Amino acid sequence: MKTVFGGLFRGDRVVWGLIVLFMIYSLLAVYSSSVSVAFARHGGNTTFFLKSQAMMLIFCVFIITLTHHLPYRIYSSLAGFILFVAIILLIITLLFPVRINEASRWIMIPGTGFMIQTSDLAKVAIVIYLARMLSQNQHSLNNFKLMTRIMIVPVAIVCALIMPENLSTAVMIFAMALLIMFIGRMPFKYLLAWMGIALAAIVIFALLLDLVTETNRVSVWKSRIENYVEGDSGNSDADYQSNQAKIAIATGGLIGKAPGNSVQRNMLPQSNSDFIFAIIIEEYGLLFGALPVLFGYLILLFRGISIARKCETAFPAFLVLGLTIMLVTQAVINMSVAVGLLPVTGQTLPMISWGRTSMVVSSFSLGAILAVSRVVRAKNLEHQQAEVEEESPDDGLIYETVNG
Repeated sequence: MKTVFGGLFRGDRVVWGLIVLFMIYSLLAVYSSSVSVAFARHGGNTTFFLKSQAMMLIFCVFIITLTHHLPYRIYSSLAGFILFVAIILLIITLLFPVRINEASRWIMIPGTGFMIQTSDLAKVAIVIYLARMLSQNQHSLNNFKLMTRIMIVPVAIVCALIMPENLSTAVMIFAMALLIMFIGRMPFKYLLAWMGIALAAIVIFALLLDLVTETNRVSVWKSRIENYVEGDSGNSDADYQSNQAKIAIATGGLIGKAPGNSVQRNMLPQSNSDFIFAIIIEEYGLLFGALPVLFGYLILLFRGISIARKCETAFPAFLVLGLTIMLVTQAVINMSVAVGLLPVTGQTLPMISWGRTSMVVSSFSLGAILAVSRVVRAKNLEHQQAEVEEESPDDGLIYETVNG
């Protein structure tokens, strides 16, 4: 049995342990936080979300297992194609969106009834693309024009397509891209220049969008920032959600109210996705909810760095660092929103929040990290075995025949 599981689930064991931890919290928290939604949309069938999330988690295990057995080099070969497909999907989302909660961020998969949030797919596409470009152009990083053309232009296109309906994700992707490039030894002056251009572009884009369209997205951006700066005013939906999340966290205390006893889940419209961290703290408290989840993502960050440092080539190192940064950054943003450190953004908690696209993307990312760790671990074992053979105590011994 141990041999079977060892052959099926390979790679970094700590990362596998974190996946199990996140999935346990996901199943329990989604089930508990979705009770009011179950009564509103599913005729009081409270087990709907439990069964649905359990099936989703099983599918996620399949994705992780499949992905981590694939050779990571395939992502380098397909980097340009993956980015191209992501851009096409973003364009389709702009032209033929499915509107949910006053936002048009999804497209329907024909004949299935399933929807995907294309911006989540674009995050992974950008990480894979940047990992390939950085690994292939380490000797050309001082060429500003070349770096702008092959690095920033693709990132800018993706962000521009996402920005009209999802400013927070566009900003997160751009910031994540700059951080990956910084780790990839991109000159800091280039990063500052691109950051300044991006800020100016956002301001100009917001002004134009407010003038030429009837969309209310700009007013939503303004209200969220104003509510965050001014504090608790209670004058908007975002402010209401933030206040309810703070109440959930405050009443959770050290040990929480126990699983299934959340009160604020009935007050939070996005209790099973955007604000699931607040529900976890309310039910499990600081000791059994907040700290395990927070340290789980911190450990994931350190394990990602450790795996990247052991890589012998550039692409897998940048791939692992990029995917780890993507997951941890999104988690930090989600938790920061829940505790009131950031304005409401709509970012989910990776591998925990309800959301099919988010779960699939997070699973693929963890699978790719494990794929690299699998190769790194195998090579380390080979090196250790070679060293043991070289230092064998039998080497150089002289055996003598003992005459009795």
